Amino acid sequence: MPIVQDKFPFITKSSRTLECYVHNLLRMTVYIPSVRRDVLEVIIQKMLKLDVSASRSDIDEAEENAVQRLRAEEQSEEGLFDMDEDVAAAQPSSSTVTAHPVAQRLDTLMAVMMAYIKDVCHHNGALHVERTKDLYRDLLSVFDKLILPTHASCHVQYTLFYLCSFRMALAEAFLDHLWKILQSPSQPAVLRQAAAGYLGSFLARAKFIPVLTVRACLDLLLSWIHRYIDSQDSGGKQAFCDISLHGPFYSACQAAFYTLIFRHRAMLESNMKKGLEYLQSLNLERVVMCQLNPLKVCLPSVTSMFAAITRKYQVVFCYTIIERNNRQMLSVVRSSAGGDCVSTNTNPLDSFFPFDPYLLKRSGQLVEPLYQVWEELADMEVAPAKTNTQRSREDEDDFLCGETPQGDGIVGMTPSSYDSNLRSPSSVGSPPFIFQKALTSANMDVTY
Repeated sequence: MPIVQDKFPFITKSSRTLECYVHNLLRMTVYIPSVRRDVLEVIIQKMLKLDVSASRSDIDEAEENAVQRLRAEEQSEEGLFDMDEDVAAAQPSSSTVTAHPVAQRLDTLMAVMMAYIKDVCHHNGALHVERTKDLYRDLLSVFDKLILPTHASCHVQYTLFYLCSFRMALAEAFLDHLWKILQSPSQPAVLRQAAAGYLGSFLARAKFIPVLTVRACLDLLLSWIHRYIDSQDSGGKQAFCDISLHGPFYSACQAAFYTLIFRHRAMLESNMKKGLEYLQSLNLERVVMCQLNPLKVCLPSVTSMFAAITRKYQVVFCYTIIERNNRQMLSVVRSSAGGDCVSTNTNPLDSFFPFDPYLLKRSGQLVEPLYQVWEELADMEVAPAKTNTQRSREDEDDFLCGETPQGDGIVGMTPSSYDSNLRSPSSVGSPPFIFQKALTSANMDVTY
C-alpha cells in the first residue's frame, strides 16, 4: 500500500485526475480482494482531507455567488442572440456541478465510491448478501479508524449511509455499533460523544429506518440516560453541570432530543393516543429537570425546537429552565478551533450532526431519495434561543434556519466513472434541493 499512497494525486489536482486514479484503485480490489480494506482506507483518508477543506458555509457561499453571477450574465445578455449555441450546449449543466472547486472534486469521488458500492453489492440487479456484508465490515473498519475521529466532516460518512440503505439489517448493525461505542466506558469521551452524534443524526435522517427501530433505539438511549442520572443521585455528592465530566451523557441527551424532533410525527400519526403514551413513558421530564441540566448544554436551536414540540403535546414544559439558563454564562471546555476558553452558551459540546443536508449535487442525487428533510412546524411557535454570539451556519442544521426544500426542475442521473451504465432508478428524475432561508419565529411568553 505505500506505493498506492505515495502515487495518489495531490488533492489540488483536477477532478478528472483524481477520478481516474480512484476508479483504477477500486478496480484493483475486484481482482485482489485481500487489499480492499487498505485501498478503501487510502481513498477515504484523501476524501476526508477534501471534505474538511470545504465547510458547509464555504459551499453555500460559493453556490450563492455562482447564482448571482449567472443572474448577472443573463441580465447583461438579455435581448442578444447567442451565436455559440453549440459551445453552450457542450458545457456541463450547472444543476450537477458544485460551484466550490474542492467540493466539486469531492463530489466526483463520492459518485465513484457510491457507484462502486452499488456495483459490488448487486449482481444481476439483485442484492448479493455476502458481498454486501463483507463490504460493510471493511467500510465499518475504516469508519472507526478515520471517519468517526474526524470532527465536522460533512459528506464522506454518507458512504456508510448509502450502503446501509440496501438492507435493514445493515442499518441496525450500524446503530448497534454506535450504541456500543457510546455506552462503553473504555472508549475515549470524544469518540463516545461523536458516536452519540452519529446515532441521533442517523435515526433522524435515514428514511429507510422504520418507526419501530427508532423507538427501540430511543428506549435504549433513555434507559441509559436514566441509569446515569441514578448513578449521580446515589453518589452522595450533588451533581452539577460539567461538560468535562458528563460529556457523553449530554451528547446522548442531545441525540435523543434531536431524534424526537424529526421523528415525533411518525410516532404519533398512526395512533395519537398510543404515541403520546409512549412519549410520556420515556419520562423526559426527569431528564430535563435533573441537576445535570442537559438543556443548558445542548445546542440552543435543538433545545428551543424540542421545547416547542414537547409543549405542544404537553409532555414536558421546558421554557422556565431555558430562560433561567439563558441568564447564565457557560464556559466552553473544549473547542475544535483552539485558543483560550470563552464565555458562551452556543455550542459547549463542540457537537455537530454528521448527516446534515448533503450539499454535493452529482452524488447527492443518490442520497436524496433516502434522506429525511426537515418539515416546517407551521402549527407551533418556537421561542428564539437567546445567545450572546451569532451562531455560525456550519453549526446549524437546516431546520435550525427554517429552510425548506424547493423543487427546481427535473434532472437526470449523471453516470459515474466506475460504471458508465450505472443508474439509480430511485433517483432518476428527482428534483434537487435548493435551501432558502425563511426563518419565522415568534416570541413566547414564559410563565414562572
